[in-house]
Amino acid sequence: MQHVIRKEKETFENLMRRFNRKVLQSGTLTTARKKQYHAKAISKTEQRAIAIRKKARKDYKVKQQLYKGL
Repeated sequence: MQHVIRKEKETFENLMRRFNRKVLQSGTLTTARKKQYHAKAISKTEQRAIAIRKKARKDYKVKQQLYKGL
């Protein structure tokens, strides 16, 4: 966790700006966003099967659009 100590006569806006800059530079926000949604690991064979189904569905949609256009 990043922390910032307030300097003398520093406005709250400046303090927040310094804090946000430190958080961005440390990369904690990006790692937290990546870990927000955990996807279950899939085997390679399952990944291939999903890719084949997606490709078949896409090809079917393209064919349907071509037939509608003619």
